[in-house]
Formats: sequence, structure tokens, C-alpha cells
Amino acid sequence: MSVESVLPFKSKINPPVFFTSTILIFLLVGYAALFPDHANQQFGAVQTWINVNTSWFYVASVALILLTVAFLGLSRYGDIKLGPDHATPDFNNTTWFAMLFSAGMGIGLMFFGVAEPVMHYLSPPVGDPHTVEAAREALKLTFFHWGLHAWAIYAIVALILAFFGYRHGLPLTLRSALYPLIGDRIYGPIGHAVDIFAILGTVFGVATSLGYGVLQVNSGLNYLFGIDINTEVQVVLILVISGLATLSVVSGLDKGIRRLSELNLTLAVLLLIMVILLGPTVLLLQMYVQNTGGYLSEIVSKTFNLYAYEGSDWLGGWTLLYWGWWMSWSPFVGMFIARISRGRTIRQFVTGVLFVPAGFTLLWMTAFGNSAIDLIMNQGAEKLGEVVNQDVSITLFQFFEYFPMSDLLSGVAIIMVVIFFITSSDSGSMVVDMLASGGHDDTPTWQRVFWASLEGVVAVALLLAGGLGALQTATIATALPFAVVLLASTYGLLKALAVDAAKKESQLQTNLTPKTIKNPVPWQRRIQNLSHFPRRSHVHRFAESVALPAMMEVQNELENQGIECHIDIDEERQGLPTLMVHHGDEHDFSYGLRPRAVAQPSFTVEEDEDEDKMYFRAEVFLVEGGQDYDVMGWSKEQIISDIVDQYEKHMHFLHTVRS
Repeated sequence: MSVESVLPFKSKINPPVFFTSTILIFLLVGYAALFPDHANQQFGAVQTWINVNTSWFYVASVALILLTVAFLGLSRYGDIKLGPDHATPDFNNTTWFAMLFSAGMGIGLMFFGVAEPVMHYLSPPVGDPHTVEAAREALKLTFFHWGLHAWAIYAIVALILAFFGYRHGLPLTLRSALYPLIGDRIYGPIGHAVDIFAILGTVFGVATSLGYGVLQVNSGLNYLFGIDINTEVQVVLILVISGLATLSVVSGLDKGIRRLSELNLTLAVLLLIMVILLGPTVLLLQMYVQNTGGYLSEIVSKTFNLYAYEGSDWLGGWTLLYWGWWMSWSPFVGMFIARISRGRTIRQFVTGVLFVPAGFTLLWMTAFGNSAIDLIMNQGAEKLGEVVNQDVSITLFQFFEYFPMSDLLSGVAIIMVVIFFITSSDSGSMVVDMLASGGHDDTPTWQRVFWASLEGVVAVALLLAGGLGALQTATIATALPFAVVLLASTYGLLKALAVDAAKKESQLQTNLTPKTIKNPVPWQRRIQNLSHFPRRSHVHRFAESVALPAMMEVQNELENQGIECHIDIDEERQGLPTLMVHHGDEHDFSYGLRPRAVAQPSFTVEEDEDEDKMYFRAEVFLVEGGQDYDVMGWSKEQIISDIVDQYEKHMHFLHTVRS
């Protein structure tokens, strides 16, 4: 019995994942809400055991991930696209960065931009507090926690998913990360379990962040308008934010999430500029340069520092919690980044995901963190330090008290926090919906509304019952098994990239059999082809009358040689033929045509005609995508020769991979 026959409305879900994850969410929320003390104790014990016994594994795993991402961006693999060879990015760089920033850690910057540097200054892991050295070390540690390591974790998950999803046609869900390890078994129980795990982590991560985040919004509203800080106000705030997130996720990626992300990035830049200009401007710019240099100069020692000789438990309370939090959020953020990164090369992707957001994050931490430390050290703002130790949620607004136009700054900050939560919730809902529907991004509206609403319901239930801390701890604890899966998937990604790179190199290095052509196309005919700008119907007629007979002749000869092949005419590929040659467990070969619309050269367009008039090319498509050359107007013999050339390159590639 199909899902459509059970549900009274249109759906596009993967039943084992959708129903199992929904049931587990309600069971775990019920446990955390009804028995919050017991849940805190049990999950806390698990997290403590992880910190004590596996800190070395966490540290080594994150170090390997950062090294791998940097290597991929710098190596020969950097030219491989996250999608077919002909793919282009779906979003411009500004929009792409805005969505990265909003989904990645925008809300964390609002919450910890002032608080964390001040905490490290007041209570450093080693050395004396309230000193210049403590201030210098505070920013190095903050950079370490919020810099390249965090974005590398997100980047490797996104790379794995985008590469297998967009370049190899696998579902854009977390199960695809295991394809190099278990093959087609990703479509069975193991794949279902992985996607369920990702849904639970995303829902609980977004819900607990939403629950804690409304505390900061409530504190800001209390500071500006005197609104009481209580549970009732916080529940209303969660419902309002969840409702806005639902509207955003219904409007889709190109409208809701995109526009809100661009708005919030604009507000973030404005707020950052105001803090720098209204604060010790020159000093902050000097500190940014020095902080960055100090961070980069000590990145290796800090990456591998377990405080084993000092016997300190500081690592478990800070670095390991951050690594666990970034790891537990990486299925959600990684999937979202993969979704918005189709068409970019790996080098472009690594540069954009690893360095651009990290650079902005470090500038933000310098502006807010160093300004706060300067206030405490040099301007007698000891109260700010006391507030940080008492209630992190009001730290940002207390910080703005020491600036001109404090009400304006606080108002902008509240708007940003709300929008950050909306973008986190709607992007989380989009990701969960894709996970629960087998990778589809064109699901019915009710499915997206269901997940966006469920996140709000979970946050309200846990806020009222006091179970937010328990589920947050449980979510972080899931990072340990996921780290094992992620390392194995990273190894699989490297293997698959090596095959893709080998294919590219073999196509360039192959020595093709010398050609002999009895009847070459006259040069006059070639010029006619170059000056003719065909319509789509011309391409279809050419494919039917020339390309298809050429493919049929090649097919007959291959079958005579005992090679299995067939010609596929798929309407999804716009009805043009594709020759498929099967090689068993090895990589198959395909040669097809696709009509591609291109703007006519300006010198061919009459003044009174539309300057954007298009013509169509008959472009060659292989397994890895479009090859960016046009065969329109070629003879049958030329098409046959091109098919054989491409097949000869493919056979050389198979030889290279085997040897």
C-alpha cells in the first residue's frame, strides 16, 4: 500500500524515515519534558564520559577534517565541480555568503560575541586573569573556537553531499555520504537510520537553540521596552518566530530564506561598522590584524592541545563542547550549504565556505570582544564582567550601554537575533523536509509547514518543562558516533575524487587512434554551420536525422563485439538520444546530446529585434555533464568519430583506474 493511499492529501515522503523520526522526536521530547532531572543526569553522564575518554579522538578528528578541506581546495581536485561539468552556481557570491552566514553561526555571534572573549579574559585556562596576556589569549581562544575548524566541519559534510548528490545523482540526504562505503545499501535500513539520525539532530538542535535564543530576545525587549522576562513572554516569542519561519519556508529558498539572509547580512555589516566607528576604531583594526596573526601562528599547537600536562578540565568545558556542537549541527548546516552550492568548483567552495565566513567572524569577535575587554580593563566597566558571569543573554545589551545611540544598537541587535532564528528555523525545516522525503526539494507545502511547526512545538514543550538542557546535551553527545561516520565518508570522498580526477587527466592525455576521413565536410559548409543560429526544433530534427542513426551504428558495432549497450530517449533530457554503454561493476559510458539556449552574437541581431534573442546548440553530454562543444551541423560520420573518440578516452580512463 502506498503512502498516497493512506494520507488524505498529496505527499512526497520516505515513509520509514518520516514516521520513525516523528515518533522518536515525540518519545525523546516526552522523556526530556516529563523527567528533566533524570534526562539531564543521564545525558550529562554520557557527555562527561565522552569528554574524559575520547577527547583525543575529537581533537584528532577535527584536525584531520581541517587538513582535508584545505588539501581539497589546494589540490588538483579543486577544479572538479559540485555538479555536472556544465553547471553554473545557482546564487551570486553575495547571496551565497549571506545564506552561509545566516545558517552557519550568525546567532552564535550575537550571543557570544561579547561574552566569550570576556569569559576567557576573566578566567583563562592558564595564566593570570585581568592581564594584558589574558586579553591577548582570550581573543586567540575565541578565534580558535569560531574560526577555520568550525567551518571546516560544515564544509566537509557539504562537500560530501554536494559531490555525490549533484555530480553523481545520489539523493541530497545524509545517507549519500556512505555511498563509497556501502554502495546501494544506502537505500535500505542503514540509509534510513542515518537520515533519521540527521533529522533528530537537526530538529533538536534548532529547537534547543530557539528555546535558549528567546531568552536573549526577551532580555532585549525588557531592556528597550520594559517587557517582563518570564516564560509566558518567551512562549509567545517562540510561537511568533516559528510562525514567521513557517511563512519563510513556504515561500521557498529563492524568496524567503534568500531575502532574509541578505537583509540580516546587511544589518550585521551595519552593526559591525557602527561598533568599530563608535569604539576605539584604530585600536580595533590593529587588534584584528594582531589577533589574526596570533591565531594563525598558534593554530597547530592549539589544534592538538589537550592540556594533558596541565591536568586541566578546561578543554571539556570549552573546546570539546564546541567541537561536539559544530559536529552535531553539521548534518543540518552541511546539507543546507550543499543545497545552495551547486555548480561551484571545489576550490571556489572551499575558499567561500572556509575563509570568507571565518574572516568576517573573526572581525566580529575582535570588534565586540576587544571593545568589551577594553571597557573592563581601561574604562572601569567592571559591571560588564559581572553581567557576563551572571546572565549571558543580557550581555550584548549591557555592552551597548557604553556606546552612544545604545537604544538604536540594541534595537538593530534584536531584529538581527529574530531574523537569525527565523533563517535557522526555516533552513532547518527545509533540510529536515528533504531528509524525510528522500532528497526531494519540491515537496508539498504541508510537509514544510509540519517540520517548521514541530520545531516550535518542541521548543515550547521543553521550555515549559525544563528539558532544554537535557536535549542539548544529548544532541552534542551524538557528535561522537557521527565523527566516526564522517571520517569514513571523508575517506570515501577522497577515493571518489581520485577517480574523477583520473578521468579528467586521462581525457587530456589519451593518444587517440589517427583518423582517416574519406569525405571531409567542405569548408563552405562549415562556414554555413558557423553563421547559422538554429532554434530548438532544428536541434531535435538534427538529433533525429543525424545523431540517432550515428548512435545506432555505433551501438550495432559494440553489440557485435559483445558489449552491452542501448540508446535511451528520455523526456527529462528533452527528448534527445543518449548512447549508454554498460561495463558491469566499472564506470559506464554515455554519450548524449542536449539543446542548450545561448544568446545570439550582437552583430547578428537586427536593431529592431530583441537583443536577448536566443539560439540553440546541440551540446555533447557525458556522464560527468556537458562538454561545452556544439555538434550541430556535423555529418553522421563526424558524430560517429566523436563518439568513438570519447569512448576511447573512457576506456583509457578505466585502464588508468585499474592500474
